[in-house]
Amino acid sequence: MKVKKNKRIIWTGLLLIAAALLLIFYNIYEGFMAGRLASQMAEQLEEFIFTDNEAKEGTEMQEYMWNPDMEMPVKIIDGREYVGVLCIPSLKLVLPVIGNWSDSNLKIAPCRYEGSAYQDNLIIAGHNYTAHFGRLGNMREGDTVIFTDMDGNVFTYKMTEWEILKSADIEGMEKGDWDLTLFTCTLGGKSRITIRFEREKF
Repeated sequence: MKVKKNKRIIWTGLLLIAAALLLIFYNIYEGFMAGRLASQMAEQLEEFIFTDNEAKEGTEMQEYMWNPDMEMPVKIIDGREYVGVLCIPSLKLVLPVIGNWSDSNLKIAPCRYEGSAYQDNLIIAGHNYTAHFGRLGNMREGDTVIFTDMDGNVFTYKMTEWEILKSADIEGMEKGDWDLTLFTCTLGGKSRITIRFEREKF
């Protein structure tokens, strides 16, 4: 009886290990696919931005400056509204940004959590996939981030600080006079890595 019990424990342990490995490989695969899809979307958006807006140069390009309350323009691809492209040179990332966040949208690309680039209070959430925001914690003070909206307006930001907030600390996420905030959940989702930026004004 003792031998059978030991075998049962061993098999149970092996099954748990196999399930854990399967989950790890699934997460890696999901992250890889999300990164590939985000890269394709970013390419499509960049092509749209830099071809469709050539004729607007010097006219509508600066509309947000005298009307910061205007809605950020969107480009619809596969039923999702994109508000721009985010470039993080230090992490070698170029990512599309979806206009509204949801669990399903976060699996595709980073999403606007709230705010606007025009009002200097933009907050962008991203999944912790390596190809999305999983490496935000590697950023350092002074690193540059560039956001380009769908009208071709370019906003350049410099990182000023980062902090770790509890996952339910919405007030902490929104407080402060930051021009841009990027955040993602840590593994397990108990806290959020939060990176703060100030816009460079030329």
